[in-house]
Amino acid sequence: MGLPSLPPLPPLLRTLPGWRQRRRALQVLAAAGLVMVLRPWWPVSLLPGWLVGLLLLILRLSKLPAVGPLVAAYVQLFQGIPLLVQLFLIFFGAPVIGIEISPWVAAGVALVLNTSAFLGEIWRGCIDAVPRGQWLAADSLGMTLAQSLSHVIGPQALRIAVAPTVGFLVQVIKGTALASVIGFMELTKVGKTIANATFSPFNNA
Repeated sequence: MGLPSLPPLPPLLRTLPGWRQRRRALQVLAAAGLVMVLRPWWPVSLLPGWLVGLLLLILRLSKLPAVGPLVAAYVQLFQGIPLLVQLFLIFFGAPVIGIEISPWVAAGVALVLNTSAFLGEIWRGCIDAVPRGQWLAADSLGMTLAQSLSHVIGPQALRIAVAPTVGFLVQVIKGTALASVIGFMELTKVGKTIANATFSPFNNA
């Protein structure tokens, strides 16, 4: 089953009678919302962000001398650059080096980079929040780092991480509206297009 496409806006939408104009606007908004739900937007942007963030966490905990500063630089870079700027750099910067990408791909890459940097640091803070005595207790039992994380530290850090992780994911979902600035036709972009066509953002009567 193919994905639904957005119905085109009539050039003279604002000249239609009030009830027809409202119905047409609702149809376009409903189609945009359906596309956002049915397209694999959330798995494409969030699941890789989780995986990359988990990889960054593991690298930070590995205590490798050359890896720690690189991971810290990655986190500082993508936490310090606003998501809107990342979208512009990826979408408009990739063609400069000969890579043509669609708004869909650019938005997905920007969200993965942004999400992984924040989640990796959030989860590292949750692990650091576990009392030091728990690490010492695991060491006294002869556990390796992997065993300590999976059996002692991980379950405690997971409970701490639930609230900040959910809160950040809510921010990510709201931040996807920024993808409209690079031409991605999501709900915010469609609503702005209708408002520009009707000159009436709140009342289409």
